[in-house]
Amino acid sequence: MGAHGIKVSTGANAPSSQPTPAGGPDDGKACWGPDDLRGFDLAESLAEPGQFPYTRGIHRDMYRGRLWTMRQFAGFGAAEHTNERFKYLLARGQTGLSTAFDLPTLMGRDSDDPLALGEVGRCGVAVSSLADMRRLFDGIDLGEVSTSMTINAPAAVLLAFYIAVAKEQGVPVERLRGTLQNDILKEFHSQNEYVFPPRPSVKLVIDTIEYGVQHMPSWNTVSISGYHIREAGASAAEELAFTLADGMAYVEESVKRGLEVDAFAPRLSFFFDVHNDFFEEIAKFRAARRIWSRVMRDKYHAKNDRSWWLRTHAQTAGVSLTEQQPLNNIVRVAYQAMAAVLGGTQSLHTNSYDETLALPSADAVRVALRTQQVLAHETSVPNTVDPLAGSYYLENLTNRIEAQANAIFGEIDALGGVLPAIDQGYFRRKIAESALRQAKAHESGQAITVGVNEFRDDEEQPLDILQIDQETEDKQVARLKQLKAERDPTRHRAALGRVRDAARAGENMMPSLIEAAEADVTVGEMMDTMKTVFGSYDGGPEW
Repeated sequence: MGAHGIKVSTGANAPSSQPTPAGGPDDGKACWGPDDLRGFDLAESLAEPGQFPYTRGIHRDMYRGRLWTMRQFAGFGAAEHTNERFKYLLARGQTGLSTAFDLPTLMGRDSDDPLALGEVGRCGVAVSSLADMRRLFDGIDLGEVSTSMTINAPAAVLLAFYIAVAKEQGVPVERLRGTLQNDILKEFHSQNEYVFPPRPSVKLVIDTIEYGVQHMPSWNTVSISGYHIREAGASAAEELAFTLADGMAYVEESVKRGLEVDAFAPRLSFFFDVHNDFFEEIAKFRAARRIWSRVMRDKYHAKNDRSWWLRTHAQTAGVSLTEQQPLNNIVRVAYQAMAAVLGGTQSLHTNSYDETLALPSADAVRVALRTQQVLAHETSVPNTVDPLAGSYYLENLTNRIEAQANAIFGEIDALGGVLPAIDQGYFRRKIAESALRQAKAHESGQAITVGVNEFRDDEEQPLDILQIDQETEDKQVARLKQLKAERDPTRHRAALGRVRDAARAGENMMPSLIEAAEADVTVGEMMDTMKTVFGSYDGGPEW
């Protein structure tokens, strides 16, 4: 993946100094005025909502025309438990499903794998087979609901399961709506849930993009994610720059595959964190749209204006939540949610107040959803599009975050692009340095976390939390072993052979993975078969 070579206009007034996490994004300045926007080109950099470069939002009416999608993350235990939670949320006004998978599934392992012991269903739902996916969406019409799946290394396999369930329901694949996270590059930067080396991993992502172009016009086959980058310790500007750099890398690889940019770019989506610094987060979303629209139009020569849109999901910052005084988390999440809406997100997950202690309880999930509903229906915030536009402070801050992102693009270019930068440990090093600065600010008291290093209570009342019992794991493992014993062995071997052959031939993997899913081949078996061709990854060189 080559250099990006994108230069971003930031206005004549953009300061050259870089704000630090400890000092805050305003760099210590108390008041902002006209001098801070001297030379600012309203027509070029701001424009009206729904007009290039989309600083003020990708739609003219934004939430006056349609509210953001309220998409609460859900997943725990066995498939039937999460199915109940899905139906609980839909009955209470949620407008889209979002699926969290357990650690074995995220790592491409079956529930009966020895390394899965003690982790099955603990941090998300266990899905090892088509039978699990069938139970997960039992009684839910996949032709009517929009589904997001947070899965990366085995994303193509889980998409194959989803397609197979839709076919069983009689839903044409072209009707399916939703999003596959499928952003493997950020795993190499921050989250570490990779299986194959970077290059074959990216090849799998492009396979899904190509399949989506051919068969799934309403499906977002990759959600380019800054969330995990930020949660690992990156600054707002680093989250923005690393995420958009990854997006450019996927565009370049898709074009190399022979895809026309306007055939796939409108279905690319993004996923950002929403942290505590209220105005910085709003500015980050605005800067992201401006940068992406210019990149897609001027560098990749997209002609369709939908290819210029940065459509994004947002999630409030899990890393900002505290075990101490957990009810304070409700307040944090409410402010973060408002920043996401003022920043122009298309969908939103609000974290539950008990997430630092366990998977969310039903009560905590309901409060998180109600937080969005109060924001949408009681505050009047959605009634005005981008109400902060023209603020001296916000416009200057948007410019400065854009300038910082541009500088980071230059650093990535100097290393040869995203994949060479991964090989050289660039992303991990930058994130670790930022995380260390933030930790030092907190330890010194320069950064305050209410209830943790200031305003502490000596006595706190324990919360009732959701607990996953051992019986859930035992039942899931027993069911999986039974499936493996009873499936058609001839059909199973043939399907696995076709997965291996497709990998060796460099073909698009999706058709063989769908066939394997329908033959009851499991997640772990498909991943292990591809591993014999693609190899595995141990984290690369130390930096």
